[in-house]
Amino acid sequence: MRKVFLGFIVYALAELALLIVIGQSIGVLNTLLLIVATSIIGIYIVKNKGMNSVQKVKNTIARGEAPGPALVDTVLNFSGGVLLALPGFITDLVGLLLLMPFSRKMFQPIFYYWMRKKMKKGQFIIVQK
Repeated sequence: MRKVFLGFIVYALAELALLIVIGQSIGVLNTLLLIVATSIIGIYIVKNKGMNSVQKVKNTIARGEAPGPALVDTVLNFSGGVLLALPGFITDLVGLLLLMPFSRKMFQPIFYYWMRKKMKKGQFIIVQK
């Protein structure tokens, strides 16, 4: 629990320092406009790309194929959009990395590893209708 708390403190301080540096570099108003713009873009991506990704997963399942890769892409796209919607430049950077197809491939093995670990511990449940 202490590691998580410490991680949040370090993240918040790094984000604040970056906001101050960028604010001094391009101006406070431009910094605020940039934060608002990336938030709007993130919300748009979650809404539109998220629905397209969910449809791809449904189509994959309808064809009788395992939805693994399509499901992982959906989760990573959604996560990237949410991170873009959150205010801050560090979250924007990670969100953009998750949205770009060439860099998303770096995160796929990490996500698969995390998912397998959760499934082995019984912390990941799949509900079928």
